[in-house]
Amino acid sequence: MTDVTHQINAVRRQVGRRVFQAGEARVVTVSQTYDAPLDDVWDACTDPERLPRWFAPVTGELRLGGRYQVQGNASGTVERCDPPRSFFATWEYGGEVSWIELRLTPEGDGRTRFRLEHIAHVDDERWAQFGPGAVGVGWDLAVMGLARHLSGAPAVDPAEAEAWSMSEEGVRFATLSSDAWYAASVASGEPERAARAAADRTTAFYTGAGEPGTGE
Repeated sequence: MTDVTHQINAVRRQVGRRVFQAGEARVVTVSQTYDAPLDDVWDACTDPERLPRWFAPVTGELRLGGRYQVQGNASGTVERCDPPRSFFATWEYGGEVSWIELRLTPEGDGRTRFRLEHIAHVDDERWAQFGPGAVGVGWDLAVMGLARHLSGAPAVDPAEAEAWSMSEEGVRFATLSSDAWYAASVASGEPERAARAAADRTTAFYTGAGEPGTGE
């Protein structure tokens, strides 16, 4: 069982903008501190034997310049890598390219801060439709999976995970995550009414209706 409220509150979410690849990009950031040492968190995020236990099977060459494929999701190229602290890679899905950057920071007492940025050129119309939760809810699910893995929970079973997502607990998690991304969107300067409408559409998708956007 997952303590949904505790997990939602353990995550910090930020929404912003930056100039990237000669254009202004949207940046969705998710971070959480884990009770695990830096090397263990890095290994969990990069070892193809461990990734399916909490995230998804990943094939390819997980090294600088290597191509990877997340089963049923994105593919990409590892463009920068500084083990055991960071990597930067393209995130290619649905004919579009965005980017992810993972940074791990030791915080003392054997704890590690996980911070992932998802950088994308998203037009105003699509952003207004779905907001940051389109990718943010998916990354919330990922950092929850990593938290469970690092605490010693059994490996994720895809069928069980799918069933959980439609359970009362899973629907509550998606709803609270979407609401948290709504709050982060408003904090970034998005008008409350527009942010609320986008979050409601994203919640509808993750709980069984609609279509929020691309990728994780």
